Amino acid sequence: MGSRDPKSFRSARWFVPDDMRTLSHRARIQQLGFGPKDFDGKPVIAILNTWSDLNPCHGHFKARVDDVKRGILQAGGFPVELPAMALGEVFMKPSTMLYRNLLAMQAEEQLRANPVDGVVLMGGCDKTVPGLLMAAFSMNIPAIFVPAGPMLSGNWRGERLGSGSDIWKFWAELRAGKADKAMQEGIESGIARSPGTCMTMGTASTMAAIAETLGMTLPGAASIPAVDAAHVRMAAAAGRRAVDLVWEDLKPSDILNTASFDNAIKVALAMGGSTNAVIHLVALAGRVGIRLAPERFDTFSAEIPFIVNVRPSGKYLMEDFHFAGGVGAVLKTLSDRLDLTTKTVSGVPLGDAIAPFQVYLPDVIRPLENPVEPAGALVVLKGNLAPDGAVIKRSAAEPRLLKHRGPAVVFRDYNDMTARIDDPALEVDENSVLVLQNAGPNGGPGMPEWGQLPIPMKLLEKGVRDMVRISDARMSGTSYGTCILHVAPESFVGGPIGLLRDGDIIELDVAARRLDVVLSAEEMAARRGTWKKPQQKYDRGYGWMYSQHVSQANLGCDFDFLTGNAPIPEPEIH
Repeated sequence: MGSRDPKSFRSARWFVPDDMRTLSHRARIQQLGFGPKDFDGKPVIAILNTWSDLNPCHGHFKARVDDVKRGILQAGGFPVELPAMALGEVFMKPSTMLYRNLLAMQAEEQLRANPVDGVVLMGGCDKTVPGLLMAAFSMNIPAIFVPAGPMLSGNWRGERLGSGSDIWKFWAELRAGKADKAMQEGIESGIARSPGTCMTMGTASTMAAIAETLGMTLPGAASIPAVDAAHVRMAAAAGRRAVDLVWEDLKPSDILNTASFDNAIKVALAMGGSTNAVIHLVALAGRVGIRLAPERFDTFSAEIPFIVNVRPSGKYLMEDFHFAGGVGAVLKTLSDRLDLTTKTVSGVPLGDAIAPFQVYLPDVIRPLENPVEPAGALVVLKGNLAPDGAVIKRSAAEPRLLKHRGPAVVFRDYNDMTARIDDPALEVDENSVLVLQNAGPNGGPGMPEWGQLPIPMKLLEKGVRDMVRISDARMSGTSYGTCILHVAPESFVGGPIGLLRDGDIIELDVAARRLDVVLSAEEMAARRGTWKKPQQKYDRGYGWMYSQHVSQANLGCDFDFLTGNAPIPEPEIH
């Protein structure tokens, strides 16, 4: 515990002065049944809880929040639970990415407007992790993150299933006529067996690992299964630590620096992490005034091997990863390539935080000399088709397609794609390159996870299970295939991907980091001259604000008025 005077706490401005407004504040807190001994001189710890009946990943948060409260009370703090948007990945349309920035805004303003000294962030489902962290970084009060944890491993007739990854594979087999109704019902009931996030190395697990690497969770927290008793203990411990953070006045700005984000990039590469991590890390860094270009991933890709053997790019599931040693063991394995002096919410440098960890299952977390693959999983591409960059998860693609040349089959939007993809008359073969336009930040809107375009039916029937696919959309971190994503600028704002036509020859060379269309500059200019901007999606509301202010994928898709770390004044108390 630090030596701060409780009168220096933020909450003291609401509860300490001897005036009429303070009398009102104290009366109202007692209206809730709390007495002065509950809150006088104690750190007020907000718990931002993203629980919802429509977010199955957070189904256990309704109970888990009580464990956080227990820890706060044990440490002498005063817990206050505040609701935050749930962003249930599966159910929210058109995309939770549309609402990530809204969660970040809501959470930041919840903290700023209320008498709180520190915060416990409860999230896990894909966009809640970056959304809550973006808010905490901008608000910059003592904060600690409690990851939701992965769900139990799936099972169907003795076969282990991974959420997301095996759904995609099963759907391809069903469309190809190689699966029946009984298999469908069995997989539906067996692939998601408990609360928690996807138990593959999707966006949720990737971002939880990044949160731990950035120093924003307790050591070892990221991979604990959601229904494990260890998760209960971790939640209580996080509550206790949140109180200490306030006494120590240890804030995100004291923890985060460029080295922290470099460490996070390296871990994402080593774990075969989600392509979504590129966008989210760029946005997170932007909130603390750090300009993080996507090319930074490429800077480290050659030196950081892919060592975490977890689906969709590997063999195992997140339970296996946790019992193999979790993120701490990955950090320990990479220790010679990390900056171990970065700070953590545990109060010690990263090197000290990971000291107790080791690898227990060496086929799950591979040694550097025996990686799953010798280079990092994520690659950033550039070229005349993606002047500001695009991303591919190299580890999830068929190796034969990593250098490819083929004619484009262009879909002008998602509805056009769904209407024509299985048309027997569609002019497509296994060498074609499927292109989806108008699926980016503005075009989607919200950059939905449409990037794993389905294989056309007539190719599925021939046994084709992967082909080159390009879009300005994202894809689920649980997805697989040779999918080039986040093409920037997007079609909707006039990016080159929006100028493509059927038959244009596309050249992909992952080793050379290139994505090009074989067209002259004169032809591209001529097409740009006849291009017409699509009609705006929204005329009012949050959607309108989003479309006016969202940045492109290479800039993190944050709002232009939220980036940077300029100070915001504390609210006046009247």
